[in-house]
Amino acid sequence: MSIREFAAHLGVSERMISKWEAGRESIQPRPVNQAALDTCLTRSDPDTQARFTFLTGDSLVPAVDDGAARDLLANKEVRHPIDGSPMVKVDGGVYLSGPSIEPVWLPAFYIDVYPTSNADYARFVAATGRATPRHWDDGVFPDRIEKHPVVYVTWQDVAAYAEWAGKQLPTSQQWEKAARGTRGAVYPWGDQPTPAKCNVRENGIGETTPGDCYRSGVSPYGVYDMCGNVWEWCSTEVSPGRHELKGGAWTSPFDRATPTLVNDAAATMCDDDTGFRCVAPADELERLLNDTLRRR
Repeated sequence: MSIREFAAHLGVSERMISKWEAGRESIQPRPVNQAALDTCLTRSDPDTQARFTFLTGDSLVPAVDDGAARDLLANKEVRHPIDGSPMVKVDGGVYLSGPSIEPVWLPAFYIDVYPTSNADYARFVAATGRATPRHWDDGVFPDRIEKHPVVYVTWQDVAAYAEWAGKQLPTSQQWEKAARGTRGAVYPWGDQPTPAKCNVRENGIGETTPGDCYRSGVSPYGVYDMCGNVWEWCSTEVSPGRHELKGGAWTSPFDRATPTLVNDAAATMCDDDTGFRCVAPADELERLLNDTLRRR
C-alpha cells in the first residue's frame, strides 16, 4: 500500500505513518493505534504474515497446518458454522465503560464483523419461512443492497434470527466493548470526531451502505459500522418490551452515533434505519468449531 492507502486502512493520518517510518524501532504507538496495527497484521494473508516473521524474527501465529484452526488460535476471526458470517473474538477482561469510563469485566465472546446483511437474512428466511422485510420486492431483496444491513426488522425478528443461527443478540456492554476497545476511546477509531469515517446524516448519503464500506472506521477488534449506518438491536431490556439500540444510523447526526450513547425502542419498532448483529460466547463457539474440524 502507499502511505495514503495504509493511513486510510488504519484510520490514522498520513503524517503519523511517515513518523512511524522515520522513527522505526524508537516509536511506541498509542494503544489504540497499536491495536489497529495488530488487527491489520493478524487479518492479513499468510504471505504477508510470513514476510513479517522473516523481517522481524517474531512468530506471529502458532505453527498449525489447518487454516481454520489457525484462524481460531491466532487471527481470532472465524466463520460461524451455521450462518457463515465472519466473527472476531473479543478477549475476556476489563474495559472502560460509558462516558464516565467505569471499569467493567466481561467474559470472552465473538461478535459479527459486519451488521447482518440482506443476503444473510435471506438465508434465514429461506430456512424458516419467516416474513421478509417490507422493502424487499416480492419477497426478494434488490441486488444492489445485498451487502447492506437488513432493516425493517423488529426485536422479535432479530431474536429469532439469533436463535436460528445458534447465537445471541449482544448486551449493550458487549456491543460497547467491541466498538471502543478496552481503553475507553470515544469512537471506534479513537478520540477524534471524524464524521467521514461513518455513514451519518452529515455525509448526505441518505441510505444504508455496505457493511464493509468504512474501512477507516473499524474498531480496535476489526469490527465495522459501530458508528452510523444502522441502529443495532441489543438484548439489554431497559423496561418491559423495550430494548437498547446502539451505534446511530444514516439518519442520525454524528453526535448521536457515539458508542456510549443510550437509546431504546419498543420491541415492535420496525424502521428503515434499524438492524442488528450477533454474538456468541467464546467457549461455546470454539467448542462448536473444534467439533466441526474433527468431523472433517
